[in-house]
Amino acid sequence: MAVEFPARDGAHPRDRSRARAWALQVLYLWESAGGGETISQALSRVLQSRRVAPRRISYIELLLETLQDNLPDVDRALISALENWRLDRLSVMDRSILRLAATELLFLDEIPPKVSIQEGIHMAEAYGGRDSPRFVNGVLDALYKRPELRGPEA
Repeated sequence: MAVEFPARDGAHPRDRSRARAWALQVLYLWESAGGGETISQALSRVLQSRRVAPRRISYIELLLETLQDNLPDVDRALISALENWRLDRLSVMDRSILRLAATELLFLDEIPPKVSIQEGIHMAEAYGGRDSPRFVNGVLDALYKRPELRGPEA
């Protein structure tokens, strides 16, 4: 049995995994609603109607607010990592998973990149289609290998 240690900010890895799953539900709801509201408004609706463990809310908010503030940059990065695909042609679920993982890769330095990729793959296994895990892995790996993402120490 693997031992899980809390992250530096005190969040337990299991709480972050579950927070990502909640964030995915919010993104799915937001995109299914046709973009008539902000991601933050969709989050408010979910938090009013669902029971989310309070210890997970701060990471859900951080992840979704970071995505909302940087959505054009996240989408541009994903578009550059997609080969023979258009972002708007992906399933809502795959696109949402990629956006969340890319947000962590690009903007949340406290999350190790390989953790973000692995969590994206796990979400694709749980919520995506049959080919989603392999597809998500390929796109996130291509994004991670971009020199500007890894910085000079890589």
